[in-house]
This record gives sequence, C-alpha cells and structure tokens, in this order.
Amino acid sequence: MNKNYYAILMAGGVGSRFWPVSTKSFPKQFHDMLGTGDTLIQKTFKRLTQIVPKENIFILTNELYEKLVLEQLPEVTARQVVLEPAMRNTAPCILYASLKIQKENQDALMIVAPSDHWIEDEIAFSKNVRTAFDFCANNNTLMTLGIQPTFPNTGYGYIEFDKSSNSNIKPVKQFREKPDYSVAKSFIEQGNFLWNAGIFMWSVKSVIEAFQINQPQLYELFKSGISDYNTETESDFIAENYANAENISVDYAIMEPSSNVYVIPATFDWNDLGTWGSLYDKLEKDVDNNAIVNSRVLSTDAHNNMIKTKNNKIVVVDGISDYIIVDENDVLLIFPKEKEQNIKELLKQVTDKFGDKYS
Repeated sequence: MNKNYYAILMAGGVGSRFWPVSTKSFPKQFHDMLGTGDTLIQKTFKRLTQIVPKENIFILTNELYEKLVLEQLPEVTARQVVLEPAMRNTAPCILYASLKIQKENQDALMIVAPSDHWIEDEIAFSKNVRTAFDFCANNNTLMTLGIQPTFPNTGYGYIEFDKSSNSNIKPVKQFREKPDYSVAKSFIEQGNFLWNAGIFMWSVKSVIEAFQINQPQLYELFKSGISDYNTETESDFIAENYANAENISVDYAIMEPSSNVYVIPATFDWNDLGTWGSLYDKLEKDVDNNAIVNSRVLSTDAHNNMIKTKNNKIVVVDGISDYIIVDENDVLLIFPKEKEQNIKELLKQVTDKFGDKYS
C-alpha cells in the first residue's frame, strides 16, 4: 500500500436532523444508523483502509468526541486524532491537519472524506480515489468527486464542469449554491452538473499552496504553529489559537476561488445520510413499505414509515403512514416525514422547554 496516501476523516459534525438519535454528546457518525453492525465512522474507516494505510488515516473531530473515536476505532492511535477545541467549519481544521501531515510527509497525497456518508460500491469508490491520487501526484490541482444527480435535489450544492471535456477527469467551471427546484431541474437537463459530496483529493503541497494564496490570514495563523505540530506543545498552541480562525468552509475558502479544480464524476452509489428521509430511502422496506431498524413491527394499515428503536423493541402501528417513529432513550419522536427539515427547529423547542440534556 502506498505510504504517501493519507486520509482526513471528517467526524466533528452534530447531525441534528437525526435527533433524537444524534445528539451533541453522541452524534450520528458514532451510531449504527442502518443496523449493519458498524457505526458510520467505523464503516467509513474500513472503506478508507482499502486505499490508505490505516496509520495514515487521521480522524478530525471535536475534542468532545475524542473518547468516542478511540473507543470505536481501537486501531487508531492518539497521534491520528486531530482535535478541534472550537467549531470553525471545515477550512481551518483541514488546513491544520494538512500542515501536520506535510510536516510528517512532504510527498503526501490526501483524501478528505466525511464520516457519515453511505457508499455501496466500495470497489468503484477505491478506483475513483486512486485515479484522483494519480492525477494529483503529477499535477498541481485540487480535486473532488461529484455525484451523478438522479433527480433535481434542492438540498445539495452542485458542481458545473466543462461540457467540452472528453476526459473522465473534468475541469470545474464553477460551484453552484443549493438551487430552487426549477434551477435544479435546469442543471439536470444541461447534463454537466454533479452533486457536491464534500469529498476532496489533493497533494499536501497543492492544498497548502491554495490556502496560502486564497486565505493568507488563515494560513499565517496555522503556519505559526509549525514548530509545535506533532510535538507535546501542539495542544497548547491549538488551545490558544484555534478559536481565532475564521469560520469558513473549505468550499468557500479554496475550492471556489481556485482555477486548478477538477472533478471526477463518481461511478458509485452515494447517500449523504443527512436526514431521516435519506436513511429511509437507503433501507430495505417491508411489505407495507416501512423501513425498520432494530425493531420488530406489527403494522396494520401503516405504510411508508421510518421506524427505529433499540434492543429489538416491539412496535405496533395502526393507521399511521409517512411518519418518522424513533424511540431513543427517554425521547420518543413521532413526526411527519414531509416535515423532516423542521427537526432542527423542533430540537430547539424541545431544549427550550425541557432543557439542554435532550440536545
């Protein structure tokens, strides 16, 4: 396995749209959301080990989740867990991890991968990533994997690529914000738009250069800690300086303003597992089209429900359809699927009324 291959596994999000399973103290990436026997972070880590030496996989997470990471990934050492003391979006933490990796290996090639995505064809995923690594090894470029859109989704950003390119590696023309339905429909019709999955590949040299050019203030902040990285004084430097970083995504920080960006249209199925509805779409259904995780269900005139409990609980449903039914510790959620985007606001109402312990 190529010792220059590295991965940054992004595992710091809260995933509040998966409440009440996903909470601030125990986010969705640490749950077995699909009932497979592996949590999402475990599944992602295993997928990455097919390409990247396991000792070169860095877990980027909030310091609140250090214990969870080490419990769920016992093969990972403390060296590989990169901790954020404050929430500052994806650009600061990716720059921080990239500088650490560069200090260790100046020839490193990196993939940045979210910990909570579901990818079924892992062989195709590995092939796409290796193609990207080969390109990045020989070119000063920033790369991403774009997902072939299957319908006019308004919940994702889009990547517009050069339609004239005959290569399987396409120059990116521009990144587009989440569109409304009519704009998303026009994207699909044009045929040169992909969903932005937030999966990035580059050489460590290229990505740090991109930060240096496009985000000089952010670059100087983290560059000032070079002598501390990978030493005993690193945590002190990060504790003192990290909160001073701008809250900015890697898309805004370097991908959108850069001209050397390329995309590979992915050849694998993908789901970002961002909501209960997206989980419902991925799961097998019973004869009544109910998606069931960890439950034994007796249903009468009940269809199209998302049902999840713990410990093989018996759930009896009669005359209820198109609902999210989730039993998690001392919270029972019974909520219309069509209103799933309101769960974030619902969580705020719950915490306002019953306290932060439920968030």
